Amino acid sequence: MRLTLGGHDVPGVDAALAEQARRYPATGASWQPVHTVYVPADRIVAETVQAWGEEALSLLERHLPGGAALPALFGPAAAETADDVRGRVARKLAREPVEDLRIDFEDGYGTRPAAEEDEHAVRAAEAVAAMHAAGTLPRRWGLRVKSFADGDPARSLRTLDGFLTEVAVRAGGLPPGFTVTFPKVLMETYLGRFAGCLASLEEGLGLASGTLRFEMQVEAPQTVLFLARSPDLVPSLGGRLAAAHFGVFDYTAACGLPPAEQRLDHPVCDHAREVMRVALAGTGVELSDGSLAASPASGSTRDVHALWRAHAGMVRHSLRHGFYQGWDMHPSHLVSRYATVYAFHLATRDAYAERVRAWEERRDAGGGVMEEPATIKTLAAALRRAGHALGAPVAEGGSGFGGGGGEGGEHGGAAY
Repeated sequence: MRLTLGGHDVPGVDAALAEQARRYPATGASWQPVHTVYVPADRIVAETVQAWGEEALSLLERHLPGGAALPALFGPAAAETADDVRGRVARKLAREPVEDLRIDFEDGYGTRPAAEEDEHAVRAAEAVAAMHAAGTLPRRWGLRVKSFADGDPARSLRTLDGFLTEVAVRAGGLPPGFTVTFPKVLMETYLGRFAGCLASLEEGLGLASGTLRFEMQVEAPQTVLFLARSPDLVPSLGGRLAAAHFGVFDYTAACGLPPAEQRLDHPVCDHAREVMRVALAGTGVELSDGSLAASPASGSTRDVHALWRAHAGMVRHSLRHGFYQGWDMHPSHLVSRYATVYAFHLATRDAYAERVRAWEERRDAGGGVMEEPATIKTLAAALRRAGHALGAPVAEGGSGFGGGGGEGGEHGGAAY
């Protein structure tokens, strides 16, 4: 082949590639929980996870004894897989009702006397250590501290310090899966300060560097603005930023929306989430949506179904927009969360797997490829995510499903 430039290296491109890898590691194949359950710190006990599962399972048995009503409650995607979805939900609630637990010392807890919050931090640590010993601690767990924006960062750090120290002593170390939620980040500076505090705690507790990571909450227009303007944000935090969670009620209130419009599917929320997506794309930082702050108005089937229908609508909106995690605030939400997530993935799983298989066969045979490479990547990513959500094993380096997959679980050998 004749060359004009002689095949020389492009000046400076190696440094640019290294910087690209630092800024955009593009990790995303690891498991991500479908939800985060928030429990006020004064209510957390060693049996909380089991209690949530038992209450949710009781609601399922009383108000959804069969699969016939699933499409009306959880969307048309559940029509062809109704019995399968219901069975999966029942097994999930019995074996792993909570994937991510957050012990709340912020809005769900309120302002308490210093001694009372200290006591609740110790009790929460006792509960975590007991769950760890019993094998019931969720795969992800942690706490939400008070915000720096509220003007008392010392209280926030004291609770975090006391909680982590007590857990480490009582559990013989820090159990895997820990994260801390950092709310109301009105100033970008707070993120750097908080990351520094985590590094100091890490050193004091004798933990490996990078063990303590946190998730920021996006709850104000100011936060959305600095996310859009700060391309160096994630690298500057040294890998400590694990996730960004959208806070629908604080955000819509800060935007001046009337109470009736404080909902996840409002266009104002769609805009904020899209900024989050763009600002954090390729960084490996997970994204999570917010919550529906409602519980059944009564114990009647009509009210429970109304709650499930409303919550399922919010969950579907999040899933369609590429936000695969959200907050659950009441045991009833577990039913609608899992039912909607399972129906969403089951509706497309086999078709996606067939498209990937067909593409691989045409590629291997040397024939024409009818799918764009970017589409194949998206299909493979969707299959991996479905495998994680449904509990099906995902082959390393593969498209995600061989013959359609079974239900082998990833947690404690359970099958969901």
